[in-house]
Amino acid sequence: MNQQVKVVKLSGIVNTTNSQELREHITHLLESGAKIILVDCQDVSFMDSSALGSLVLAFKTLRAADTRLVLCSINEQVRILFELTGMDKVFEIFVNQDEFNQVLLSTK
Repeated sequence: MNQQVKVVKLSGIVNTTNSQELREHITHLLESGAKIILVDCQDVSFMDSSALGSLVLAFKTLRAADTRLVLCSINEQVRILFELTGMDKVFEIFVNQDEFNQVLLSTK
């Protein structure tokens, strides 16, 4: 994978308890020079609105720094959360990491 792409692999329940930590981790990756941050949600069993809020804040921070935040492998519950809030129109969401890699490679 490209050196400028960093992957954040989430798992389990992503909620108020760990959403601030998620945002801090993404901000740290930005500071390390990442140009694209891929949030892989394959192992996420549940995501609440505070986690979504952290992703939105991270998205805004990264966009201001000319860095992309993209998602992949979201399950049905997470997809519904994104659709209900309209965030599915804001975030780039890939079916899985393979699709992300194919799109990334085709744009070079």
